[in-house]
Amino acid sequence: MITLHHIPFSRSFRILWLLEEMGLTCELKQYSITDGSLRAANFKAISPVGRVPALEIDGTTIYESGAIVEYLTETRPDLGLGRLPGDPERVAYLEWLGFAETQASILASLNMQHLFMGDPTPAAPVVLKLEAARLAATLKAMDRTLADRDWLLPSGFSAADTMMGFNLFSAPYYVKMDGFPNVLAYIERIKARKAYQDARELDGPQEFYKKDFYDVPQA
Repeated sequence: MITLHHIPFSRSFRILWLLEEMGLTCELKQYSITDGSLRAANFKAISPVGRVPALEIDGTTIYESGAIVEYLTETRPDLGLGRLPGDPERVAYLEWLGFAETQASILASLNMQHLFMGDPTPAAPVVLKLEAARLAATLKAMDRTLADRDWLLPSGFSAADTMMGFNLFSAPYYVKMDGFPNVLAYIERIKARKAYQDARELDGPQEFYKKDFYDVPQA
């Protein structure tokens, strides 16, 4: 039995999507970011800092996205979604796993400030402007990479691409995507994948975003 602890439209979607790409069925335990369930003692026994994803598999529990991706791909190498030691793309693969987390941390900051802080501690416009610019810089780097390839690695689709499942569907709430045509084409290729479509169907509706785009407020 594989159990994924999950919130729709969050980082845990990366793992849900990867499991679908690998043909691995999981029990999905859904949580809400607003109802206090992540702070409950029984969940913190699974994920010490009260965050998703957490994956129970092979008699162990893993609660960091990058570690889960590496574990799944290294314990199931026949599925070809990782790049194991000795593979010429190994370094690039690991770089993209780390890059996805760097990008996600910027998104997490924007989410926190736009969606969850509110009065009496509203986010500072200068901080929001800086974070949006940092996010745009990561998208620009991706756009350059994707100018001559369909996926992040030259050889084709990998688990590194699934690490973008959260990022690229949150980024358009904060950055206008018109300037990143290669990223937009990449998103369309992702959406066309059967495993992605199946994962999105399992994912459930997102509860975070109430507007189509979040501008930086006036100071």
